[in-house]
Amino acid sequence: MKFGGSSLADSQRIAHVVNLVEQEVRRGHRLAIVVSAIGKTTDNLLGIIRGAAPNGATKTDIDDILAMGERTSARVLTTALKSRGLPARYFDPEDPDWPVITDQEFSNANPQLDICLENIRTHIRPLLDSGIIAIVPGFVGRTSTGEISTIGRGGSDATAFILARGLDADEVILVTDADGILSADPKLVRSAKRLERIDVRTLVKLADSGTKFIHRKALRYKPPGIPARVIKHTAGDLDSPGTVIVGGFLSELEVDLAEPQPCLSITIAGKAISQSPALVEQLVEEVRRSSILLGMSADFDSVILYVSHANANPLVEEIHDRILKSGEAVGMAVRENLAFLRIAGVGLEETPGLIRRVADALSPSEINIFGILTLASSILVFVSWEDKETALQLVKEALK
Repeated sequence: MKFGGSSLADSQRIAHVVNLVEQEVRRGHRLAIVVSAIGKTTDNLLGIIRGAAPNGATKTDIDDILAMGERTSARVLTTALKSRGLPARYFDPEDPDWPVITDQEFSNANPQLDICLENIRTHIRPLLDSGIIAIVPGFVGRTSTGEISTIGRGGSDATAFILARGLDADEVILVTDADGILSADPKLVRSAKRLERIDVRTLVKLADSGTKFIHRKALRYKPPGIPARVIKHTAGDLDSPGTVIVGGFLSELEVDLAEPQPCLSITIAGKAISQSPALVEQLVEEVRRSSILLGMSADFDSVILYVSHANANPLVEEIHDRILKSGEAVGMAVRENLAFLRIAGVGLEETPGLIRRVADALSPSEINIFGILTLASSILVFVSWEDKETALQLVKEALK
């Protein structure tokens, strides 16, 4: 389980956390706990650093200072648990058996997953098996050369997911200041509702949209087979309903043939056609009646629809009739037998050069790209159907 800063904001809330933990111990559960910094400690420390070092501070110094928030939380919660007779031990990055080892990208460090998992299995699993509660500061790491690092936004959730992987946990419980994951930002949408369940692939498309979602960097570490439940810190029981997050990414980047049949692209050209929402809506509706809309792109005077091949001939006729009646489009062109490749993963937009790597991989084999679309967590690439197997293998190799 992970307790966010709001869960640990004062002594009363910490006492409530102890009650929740004690309930789980009585149920016979073995527990690993990840803690964030108490309340707004991280923000306060960062403000102090900026004021005390107006000429700037190195990222290594900043990380060393910010890590104190989580390190202090771990000590406080361990002390509170012990005072109630619950056996607990906190881990600290200065310890020789500290589990979370990262690279040297200070302030946005990346855990070295294989090393972390081995450390967790070696040092934390035996502790739990002996009935001791393990307390791990979230957000904090240590480089292979012994320097303190921080994982950046979503760091404590990332730590929790990595622990769950290494421990083969039954469940991850994320205790936050929200009732769960909501359908929209309640500050903007008064009717926002708590979602009972959401898949990681859906959640990552919404991450960082301004709502209280989990950061996409943390989601890349979520184990596919271990559910995560988001609940509010005021819940009286860790079994309280919240939002269950299911699924996960099997690798950093996955490449697959997203549509088992050949696809086609339909280009509609006309003056300022992309600025004619009524016509675009009608075209999309025509596609939905008989086929599947796989993607759409537009510039000032054209719109391209990428659709599945189902009922292609009637669809093309219907769209042609529609544009002739509209008076806004002057013609259309159809390209058949396209393969629809999908590259999916967390944080694609934070990984520069991916599209160039795809293009460079296909160019030597003279494989043309007939369409490329980017979304928050995926890149859609259209190539010739006859080139699909070669293209799929080349792209996989390029993105390893």
